[in-house]
Amino acid sequence: MFDKKCIVMQELLKRIVIDPEVMAGKPVIRGTRITVDLVLELLTAGMSPEEISQDYRISIEDIRAVLLYVARGSHLDFPGLRSSGRSF
Repeated sequence: MFDKKCIVMQELLKRIVIDPEVMAGKPVIRGTRITVDLVLELLTAGMSPEEISQDYRISIEDIRAVLLYVARGSHLDFPGLRSSGRSF
């Protein structure tokens, strides 16, 4: 069971990419210009994953990938926060 969860999580994380040529190198959902931080802001503002999925034409799996990316200690550059240096 644990191995299956790890594989699913690894597949989800492949949906998040960083390319210096796209959105100034911010993490985005693969194949889009939708940044991880935008999805987080929308969720925080009260939008449901289903609303975000419809409005931005991304999948619920993409939204799950965003949440996993952040939960895993992403390297998002939020003002005033530094990376903990942890690796997963």
